Amino acid sequence: MFIKKDRKKGRQKIRVRIRKKLEGSSERPRLAIFRSAKHIYAQAVDDAVGRTVATASSLDKDLKALGYGGNVEAAQRVGEAIAERLLAKGCETVVFDRGGFLYHGRVKALAEAARSKGLKF
Repeated sequence: MFIKKDRKKGRQKIRVRIRKKLEGSSERPRLAIFRSAKHIYAQAVDDAVGRTVATASSLDKDLKALGYGGNVEAAQRVGEAIAERLLAKGCETVVFDRGGFLYHGRVKALAEAARSKGLKF
Protein backbone atom coordinates (compact mmCIF):
# COMPACT_ATOMS: atom_id res chain seq x y z
CA MET A 1 0.00 0.00 0.00
CA PHE A 2 2.65 2.54 0.99
CA ILE A 3 4.94 1.54 -1.85
CA LYS A 4 2.23 2.29 -4.41
CA LYS A 5 1.61 5.74 -2.89
CA ASP A 6 5.31 6.52 -2.83
CA ARG A 7 5.73 5.43 -6.45
CA LYS A 8 2.80 7.61 -7.53
CA LYS A 9 4.14 10.58 -5.55
CA GLY A 10 7.57 10.10 -7.08
CA ARG A 11 6.18 10.06 -10.61
CA GLN A 12 4.17 13.20 -9.90
CA LYS A 13 7.26 15.02 -8.63
CA ILE A 14 9.18 14.05 -11.75
CA ARG A 15 6.20 15.11 -13.89
CA VAL A 16 6.17 18.58 -12.30
CA ARG A 17 9.92 18.94 -12.87
CA ILE A 18 9.52 18.00 -16.54
CA ARG A 19 6.55 20.35 -17.03
CA LYS A 20 8.58 23.32 -15.75
CA LYS A 21 10.92 22.91 -18.71
CA LEU A 22 8.39 22.08 -21.45
CA GLU A 23 5.74 24.26 -22.99
CA GLY A 24 3.67 23.61 -26.07
CA SER A 25 2.64 26.22 -28.63
CA SER A 26 0.35 26.24 -31.63
CA GLU A 27 3.31 25.60 -33.97
CA ARG A 28 4.88 23.01 -31.67
CA PRO A 29 2.34 21.39 -29.29
CA ARG A 30 3.31 19.32 -26.27
CA LEU A 31 2.77 15.59 -26.83
CA ALA A 32 1.72 14.34 -23.38
CA ILE A 33 1.76 10.61 -22.62
CA PHE A 34 -0.09 8.72 -19.91
CA ARG A 35 0.04 4.99 -19.45
CA SER A 36 -2.02 2.85 -17.15
CA ALA A 37 -1.82 -0.88 -16.64
CA LYS A 38 -4.37 -1.61 -19.37
CA HIS A 39 -4.16 1.35 -21.78
CA ILE A 40 -1.96 4.14 -23.13
CA TYR A 41 -3.05 7.66 -24.00
CA ALA A 42 -1.45 10.49 -25.99
CA GLN A 43 -2.64 14.03 -26.48
CA ALA A 44 -1.11 17.06 -28.14
CA VAL A 45 -1.70 20.23 -26.12
CA ASP A 46 -1.27 23.89 -27.05
CA ASP A 47 -0.32 25.32 -23.64
CA ALA A 48 -0.51 28.95 -24.79
CA VAL A 49 -4.27 28.62 -25.31
CA GLY A 50 -4.90 25.60 -23.07
CA ARG A 51 -6.45 23.54 -25.84
CA THR A 52 -6.01 19.93 -26.91
CA VAL A 53 -5.03 19.75 -30.58
CA ALA A 54 -5.30 15.98 -31.12
CA THR A 55 -5.73 12.80 -29.08
CA ALA A 56 -5.24 9.09 -29.52
CA SER A 57 -5.53 6.20 -27.10
CA SER A 58 -5.80 2.46 -27.03
CA LEU A 59 -9.50 3.01 -26.19
CA ASP A 60 -10.29 4.52 -29.61
CA LYS A 61 -12.80 2.39 -31.51
CA ASP A 62 -10.48 1.55 -34.41
CA LEU A 63 -7.54 0.75 -32.09
CA LYS A 64 -9.53 -1.09 -29.43
CA ALA A 65 -10.75 -3.60 -32.01
CA LEU A 66 -7.16 -4.65 -32.66
CA GLY A 67 -6.72 -6.16 -29.20
CA TYR A 68 -5.29 -5.53 -25.74
CA GLY A 69 -4.25 -1.94 -25.06
CA GLY A 70 -1.56 -2.41 -22.42
CA ASN A 71 1.32 -3.74 -24.49
CA VAL A 72 4.04 -2.41 -26.82
CA GLU A 73 2.06 -3.19 -29.98
CA ALA A 74 -0.85 -1.06 -28.78
CA ALA A 75 1.56 1.76 -27.92
CA GLN A 76 2.98 1.62 -31.44
CA ARG A 77 -0.52 1.84 -32.94
CA VAL A 78 -1.35 4.83 -30.71
CA GLY A 79 1.91 6.53 -31.73
CA GLU A 80 1.12 6.07 -35.40
CA ALA A 81 -2.45 7.32 -34.90
CA ILE A 82 -1.42 10.50 -33.05
CA ALA A 83 1.23 11.23 -35.67
CA GLU A 84 -1.28 10.87 -38.51
CA ARG A 85 -3.79 13.11 -36.74
CA LEU A 86 -1.22 15.80 -36.02
CA LEU A 87 0.19 15.72 -39.54
CA ALA A 88 -3.33 16.05 -40.92
CA LYS A 89 -3.74 19.24 -38.85
CA GLY A 90 -0.42 20.62 -40.12
CA CYS A 91 1.71 20.06 -36.99
CA GLU A 92 5.02 18.48 -37.97
CA THR A 93 7.01 19.08 -34.78
CA VAL A 94 6.10 18.47 -31.13
CA VAL A 95 7.65 18.71 -27.68
CA PHE A 96 7.64 15.24 -26.09
CA ASP A 97 6.33 15.06 -22.50
CA ARG A 98 6.84 11.57 -21.10
CA GLY A 99 4.71 12.42 -18.06
CA GLY A 100 7.16 11.20 -15.44
CA PHE A 101 7.40 7.72 -16.94
CA LEU A 102 10.76 6.27 -17.89
CA TYR A 103 11.61 6.41 -21.58
CA HIS A 104 11.49 2.69 -22.28
CA GLY A 105 8.93 0.04 -23.10
CA ARG A 106 5.55 1.41 -24.13
CA VAL A 107 6.53 5.09 -23.89
CA LYS A 108 9.55 4.53 -26.14
CA ALA A 109 7.49 2.43 -28.58
CA LEU A 110 4.89 5.19 -28.87
CA ALA A 111 7.54 7.86 -29.49
CA GLU A 112 9.43 5.82 -32.08
CA ALA A 113 6.23 4.92 -33.93
CA ALA A 114 5.26 8.60 -34.08
CA ARG A 115 8.74 9.45 -35.40
CA SER A 116 8.52 6.74 -38.04
CA LYS A 117 5.28 8.30 -39.35
CA GLY A 118 7.08 11.63 -39.87
CA LEU A 119 6.54 13.52 -36.61
CA LYS A 120 9.62 15.46 -35.43
CA PHE A 121 10.50 15.79 -31.74
